[in-house]
Amino acid sequence: MTEPMNQTTTAQIVTSFGRRYVIETEGGQRYEATTRKKRVDFACGDYVHIHLINHEQAVIEDFVPRTSLLYRQDATRSKLIAANVTLMLIVLAAVPTPSEMLLQRALIAAEAAGIRPLIVLNKADLPQNDKWVEKLNFYQTLGYDILNISAKGDIRALRQQLQGQCTILLGQSGMGKSTLTNALLGQTVARVADISTALDSGRHTTTHAQLYHLDADTTLIDSPGLQAFGLHHLPASSLLNYFPDIRPYTGQCRFHNCIHQNEPGCLVKQAVEEGKIRAERLALLQHLTHELSQS
Repeated sequence: MTEPMNQTTTAQIVTSFGRRYVIETEGGQRYEATTRKKRVDFACGDYVHIHLINHEQAVIEDFVPRTSLLYRQDATRSKLIAANVTLMLIVLAAVPTPSEMLLQRALIAAEAAGIRPLIVLNKADLPQNDKWVEKLNFYQTLGYDILNISAKGDIRALRQQLQGQCTILLGQSGMGKSTLTNALLGQTVARVADISTALDSGRHTTTHAQLYHLDADTTLIDSPGLQAFGLHHLPASSLLNYFPDIRPYTGQCRFHNCIHQNEPGCLVKQAVEEGKIRAERLALLQHLTHELSQS
């Protein structure tokens, strides 16, 4: 059913090109949309108030209050990734070599945004897979769920996890996100590229955020491959809250402004010495605290 012209209605952003968007109304009509005064603070998944110009074009006026917003920010700029998502799918694979630092930062971002993360180790058929299964066991001890699958094999366990959720797909290029998207949709909609063996990296095939309907209650947002995940939008003083293994020590140190470096009476450092916290986890906390304190 075509929407009446010259009226304000509500729609959802299903494609984000940065400054241009495709929006979809509740009736299923899609329009190319722009924003007033070059606003760029909209994200794929946003529900927005729009003004219809004609049968093909609309103007976005503002967004409906979000239930969640996922974005990343480095020292100079921020990048909105997706809005109103309930599940973050962090896709890894043994080849090309995945970045554990990217995984760690994505988990912190999920904690901060109140989005449940699910770690997916793709390409389970690769001989290098077992090494990463063992490495990721630690994250299970932190309470994070992990699925070891192949996008070209049986993905029923993943489908069950996505049911009723609005899921964002995150990962480096080459991890198989597009292949996974195609498998979930049962058709080829996302471009797939080969791995560059020489560079040990994948080629970018997804150039913009795109929302897909898996069924009436389930949506999936595919996003461009990430190489880094800036966390400059988070205050350094709140970082402890986003480490499940260190969070219980919040407020337990002798000094309330302890940054867990060289302060006396630091219970976090004591927990490391007693083997209750991994030393590399404290090193990550210290590294990020220093990084965010410079912003």
